[in-house]
Amino acid sequence: MSRSTLLEQKHHKPIESITCNLFFYLKYCASDDEQKRNSKSRSAVYLWSCNNSTGLCKKSHKPINNTSFIPDGYTSHKVCRLTCGTYASLWPKPTITTKLSKELVEFHPSAIKFESRTVSPKYGAYLDGMRDIFLSNVYRECVTSQHLSTDLYFGVDESYVINFKLHDNELLIDVLSKTIYGARNGLETLSQLMVSNRISSNQPNDEVMLVTINNGTIADKPAYMYRGLLIDTARNYLSIETIKRQITAMAHSKMNVLHWHATDSHSFPLKLHSVPMLARYGAYSEEEVYTEDDIQDLIVYARYRGVRIILEIDGPAHAANGWQWGPQVDIGKLAVCVNRQPWRHFCIQPPCGQLNPTNDNLYDVLGALYGDIINLFPNTEMFHMGGDEVFIPCWNSSKTITNYLEQRGRGRTMEDFLWLWGRYQQKATEAFDSKAGNSKTDMIIWSSALTLPAIIKKYYDSRRYIVQTWVETSDSLPTDLLNLGYRLIMSTKNAWYLDHGFWGSTTYYPWRTVYKNELPVHKGVMGGEVCMWGELVDDNNIDPRVWPRAAAAAERLWSDPDDSAASAEPRFYQHRSRLVDRGIKAEALTPKWCFQNEGNCL
Repeated sequence: MSRSTLLEQKHHKPIESITCNLFFYLKYCASDDEQKRNSKSRSAVYLWSCNNSTGLCKKSHKPINNTSFIPDGYTSHKVCRLTCGTYASLWPKPTITTKLSKELVEFHPSAIKFESRTVSPKYGAYLDGMRDIFLSNVYRECVTSQHLSTDLYFGVDESYVINFKLHDNELLIDVLSKTIYGARNGLETLSQLMVSNRISSNQPNDEVMLVTINNGTIADKPAYMYRGLLIDTARNYLSIETIKRQITAMAHSKMNVLHWHATDSHSFPLKLHSVPMLARYGAYSEEEVYTEDDIQDLIVYARYRGVRIILEIDGPAHAANGWQWGPQVDIGKLAVCVNRQPWRHFCIQPPCGQLNPTNDNLYDVLGALYGDIINLFPNTEMFHMGGDEVFIPCWNSSKTITNYLEQRGRGRTMEDFLWLWGRYQQKATEAFDSKAGNSKTDMIIWSSALTLPAIIKKYYDSRRYIVQTWVETSDSLPTDLLNLGYRLIMSTKNAWYLDHGFWGSTTYYPWRTVYKNELPVHKGVMGGEVCMWGELVDDNNIDPRVWPRAAAAAERLWSDPDDSAASAEPRFYQHRSRLVDRGIKAEALTPKWCFQNEGNCL
């Protein structure tokens, strides 16, 4: 089955085509300033060459002095990597057509003229914002000390075509797409094809030039519509700046879903106007909260970068701090087992706590909570309800819950507790729908005891619920659920759990393992998601834990490559360097010698 027909969007129609024209006036660069540069004595540099048969860059053994405008050979590893190999330094690699010239032209970013054509003026603001992001990325290549400061739905056409045309001394680059987000992806790719041609480290910043190819065509579209990263702000608070940095890195890697696991038993940091008690009782401090303005700011920031945010409010498990206030306002216990010890008797991980499904007031509170979220995410297509790791001994230890079961002629078997869990899910979904005014929003739930193939249809309608599986590669659950007609988002536990390797007996998964994790070929597979659970990360170390490994998953989800991680290595190392240049503190992958001596450390 073709990966391009994985899932059709059912509610939206494509908008009209968008064309972005970029003119590079090369005569501007060949001015008097050029003659001044050429008259200066340049410091010694290494030259680089590309082995066309292997697609690897090689550094010369000796530094040489060069005073010509563009010397024979490439002036840096970055410039060599710009044209070496079929896919040069592009990440993720394009999926349809990639024809890149081996010849370069030099220009200054101030010579770029940006024009766009679209039928509807309403898309102009988005194009302007995306243009500014593109130019900011380009200027980062030129002046390293300079800091420049519509609806996004599943099924939106993210494809694009880039054509390079050199005529006389003018380079025209067309970025063609059917939607604003295809244009964004094209501009991201284009920015990866522009690098600095800095020959002397003591050149003034305003004299640094860039190079790009002088001819070529790229046609591209993603294999999967859902390409996600999970972050967790409940275990440890993450600042708005840190969250934006993750979104920035996602955009550079063409990932398009930030799954925000906002709440857990540890804390409830969302400060919402209808349910202020949740943050008042659940936030770590008055400063460590996300206001509605913060959330709206993140939504806009992400949208300009082609990223949608899906918020998760976990339940009925993973809910404690923030839910203690029910008795104080005479609505009963909203949660049970809150912070109970010894914790191993009542939960999977401290602190303990699970929502009380027998208290009907709980669903009124959930309705108010969901209403605020719906207002922040209008017309949202998906909402994540959590739904994993219900710890039966917790509910079984609560007299309120066991009495409730007894009054309804039920016992305390696993089947009885699953019935109670299913009742919670039904009533929580009804609370959401009562605020949304419809039942069109798809609900995402984690795989759990309630999603076992033998019983899932009893509790979850496949037309409404999407299952996010977090099992290992050898587990048959994804295949079984696909055969039952469910849509899946896959987070392969033994490849895409990026928190592993830092606690207990878990294993660290290097980028090659992340890269090689293939998903089933099935129309029900929407895509996948790498997960960074937050127990051991905060503002100080999340970047290197996530990046660049998440970018390895990004190419898997965009390109679904057939080649090996080894063949992708030069491009991946260059992409890591690019992320660092753009402000992401990405983890080092190899000694710099291996980075500069491609193919010698395999």
